[in-house]
Amino acid sequence: MPRSADTPVDRASEESGGFSLSRDGDRLVWIIGSSRSGSTWLMRMLGGLDEVAAIDDPHIGHHLSVWRPISLAWATGEEIPELTTLPAQRRDRPSYFFSDRYRSSWEPALRELISARFEAEARDVAADRGAEGPVVVVKDPGASGVAELISRLFPRSLLVFLLRDGRDVIDSWLDGYSAGSWGLAEGAYPLTPEGRRSFIRWQASVWLQRTESCQRAMASHAPDRRLLIRYEDLHRNPVSTLRAICRTSGLRPGAFKLRRIANRFSYARVPSDEKGSGHAVRWAAPGSWKHHMSRDEANAMLEIIGPKLAELGYLDDPVAEVS
Repeated sequence: MPRSADTPVDRASEESGGFSLSRDGDRLVWIIGSSRSGSTWLMRMLGGLDEVAAIDDPHIGHHLSVWRPISLAWATGEEIPELTTLPAQRRDRPSYFFSDRYRSSWEPALRELISARFEAEARDVAADRGAEGPVVVVKDPGASGVAELISRLFPRSLLVFLLRDGRDVIDSWLDGYSAGSWGLAEGAYPLTPEGRRSFIRWQASVWLQRTESCQRAMASHAPDRRLLIRYEDLHRNPVSTLRAICRTSGLRPGAFKLRRIANRFSYARVPSDEKGSGHAVRWAAPGSWKHHMSRDEANAMLEIIGPKLAELGYLDDPVAEVS
């Protein structure tokens, strides 16, 4: 049945001057990849542009993709399980809500729901800045697990896959699950010394699953609407990364403006008592994992992600690393 002219989605579009993400998907940018990869930093820099409405962690992926098995399996199972998601397990069952059989019914509705929600927030940001039809940048690492679905729903959106060395990602999560850390306010807890190894194996499996999901989505997405950004390159030259994203998303800020934004959000500008161990803004330089893991812990991590790290060019010989 055709949508009525006075549906909430259409009324929202009228209020925003005809701006509609469900129609104008090329004004939507997704920052995907593993959490603790610098995505908040990148989002904040892009959000420093007047023409951008930045949306921070809507957790779409966590709602659409539940892990299977539960994380407890990495501490109690006889062997390391393969991490997957509920949709991947149930997609071929007709009565599963997001089943493949009824995709033509739920995908368009889901696209409209996501679009309407983002448009509402984008209108607030645009009103504050006097901008019309902003580029909407969504930072949602959790959406990496459903990156292929995101690509289908918004085929003309820009996918920015922010890739970081999984060893640094896992090291950062270890810090987040320590006494007094920022993570405790968001549901984390201090790990026991005995629990660190199982936690490392779990986080390694999460990094691997999200990385491979993003790789599949990028492979099928339109070549002119996808960007692979390595954290290490972003750290080395943030202005160059910002310029590439802006150019691909249709933004044309000057070089001086980009340098000013990069300087404003640089690690050096963060007060010393708001960064480092225990803080959400931790260590900017790559390679800090080497100082915070035992050899046994590093081997447990590399057993899971070593081959993928080698494929991505982060290490030369994963077999030698875990021997």
